[in-house]
Amino acid sequence: MIAIVGPTAVGKSELALYLAQYLPVEIVGADSRQVYRYMDIGTNKPSPAERASVPHHIIDIIEPDEDFSLAMYHQLAYEALRAIQQKDKLPLLVGGSGLYVWSLVEGWKIPQVPPAQERRSQLEARAEQEGSQNLYQELKDIDPVAAVKINPGNVRRIIRALEIYHATGQHPSQLQRKEVPDFPILLIGLTQERSELYRMIDWRVDKMIQSGLVEEVEQLLVKGYSPSLPSMSGIGYRQIVQSLRGEMTLPEAIDKIKYETHRLARHQYAWFRLNDNRIHWYDVSKTEGKVSIITLNKVKGLIEDFMS
Repeated sequence: MIAIVGPTAVGKSELALYLAQYLPVEIVGADSRQVYRYMDIGTNKPSPAERASVPHHIIDIIEPDEDFSLAMYHQLAYEALRAIQQKDKLPLLVGGSGLYVWSLVEGWKIPQVPPAQERRSQLEARAEQEGSQNLYQELKDIDPVAAVKINPGNVRRIIRALEIYHATGQHPSQLQRKEVPDFPILLIGLTQERSELYRMIDWRVDKMIQSGLVEEVEQLLVKGYSPSLPSMSGIGYRQIVQSLRGEMTLPEAIDKIKYETHRLARHQYAWFRLNDNRIHWYDVSKTEGKVSIITLNKVKGLIEDFMS
């Protein structure tokens, strides 16, 4: 398997589509938002033409009001990987969700614990009333090893860890073992000078607005999808909903989307560290936000060596 990682807007999908012209690959998504149907612009999904040019997996697979977990992703991703390999093709894992990527690369064994809706609702209500800190402290008291791996502000992951504990009586950290995959993996990372990356993010956000992000959110609301759904809490959707409600102006919402996406990019660098020697890093700075021909040729050479 080959995995292409890095922050949002750096050019991962562009590189994947380029490689698909030369290699027998199929693309496996590692994006926690592109799994939802009807949410195309705000998640920057591959276009219909791009998806027609090379098979894509784990995109548009659930409704916006359906539950989706790391365990579900893990199972679907492994099924896709095996199916691609059985066709003598190369799985190309592409995305910026560090949780998804490392779960596959490191062979995490994810507890198969279905959501307990009643308990989840209770925990969500507590988070709404008390904030996430109390829930985080509760998890910390129960399983400090699991807690240290979770951002204290990530309510969804905190609740999921507590769900696993209450359902099994076991510490989540004890259930999440690792088993190295039985196939070789090549990790390719794309990075960019921070100010240029932010400029590309801002350009992408402006393009999303021009392409109809506001109208996309309006249609989701017309279809009856609640703004409180996890799918609607993603960057872009949450801010546009606030704008439509009159809680902020559209220019303010756009600025907020850019700010939050900058923060996301910084968080992604915590998952994919530049000093991680498992990752072959390529700097795409000073190439107008595009992956340069020089970089493309270097990556092709790296992959040819890996395949041989």
